[in-house]
Amino acid sequence: MNLRDLGYLVALADLRHFGKAADACFVSQPTLSTQVRKLEEELGVTLVERAPRKVMLTAAGQDVVARARRILADVEQMKESARRSTDPESGTLRLGVFPTLGPYLLPHVMPQLQVRFPKLELLLVEEKSDVLLDRLREGKLDAALLALPVHDDQLHAERLFDEPFLLAAPAQHPLASQTSMTMDQLSDETLLLLEDGHCLRDQALDVCRLSGANEKTGFRATSLETLRQMVAAGVGVTLLPALSVHAPVVQPANIRLVEFSDPVPSRQIALVWRRSSALDGFLQSLAETLGALARAQLPKKSG
Repeated sequence: MNLRDLGYLVALADLRHFGKAADACFVSQPTLSTQVRKLEEELGVTLVERAPRKVMLTAAGQDVVARARRILADVEQMKESARRSTDPESGTLRLGVFPTLGPYLLPHVMPQLQVRFPKLELLLVEEKSDVLLDRLREGKLDAALLALPVHDDQLHAERLFDEPFLLAAPAQHPLASQTSMTMDQLSDETLLLLEDGHCLRDQALDVCRLSGANEKTGFRATSLETLRQMVAAGVGVTLLPALSVHAPVVQPANIRLVEFSDPVPSRQIALVWRRSSALDGFLQSLAETLGALARAQLPKKSG
């Protein structure tokens, strides 16, 4: 058994096709197939069901693949630890970020991050939070920007900042003329929300539960920008994170933004990484810098 063969098996598990897995591993299909069979012979179990036009993992195969992912991730961390011991702020960092944060935070902080860490190459991956968590656990990401809470004892979450929400309402809406509002004033409102899978949906539902508001039935947006345009069209009201209304984002002319008075609904953003990561010390430094840059972009509290 060797690392190469474990890599072949993981590629096959990901792609579910011998030819595609072989291409991804830069070997011929017969080579990959032979090595997977040798791995099965060594372990004494069938790992892969070979049906026409379909590849499936057996129960034993699923267990072995999960272990192989951890082994390969540990080896990569070992290599990374050795390399970063001489220059901890250089190299490549695979950073995940969810869709309702990335486009609104990263343009403001990336230039300063490049100045602070000139030798660092950031490879950004934008996905929904559940996907980011899976990739983080599997070692496919080094860290991820996520909204708290994160329930996983194997992960460390370093809180960076609290991002307040604002009410976005059509100009003709009764609340649109107010300079500020309380959570209680949402009690009679129905909010436009994102579809399942977006953490912003869960955060907005939490606000609904606290305030007594309801979700508008029959509509779920696929993106934050769709929500913004539906509000501009007069369909209803929604909650927008503060960074998503920050310049240079241009609001449609028909939208009015209303701030909340205390208690202000918000979401907590953290940098999350594996507790076993060889990059722990560097990620602590990155979190400190990233948090300071992000907080500088948030609106200052009045008074």
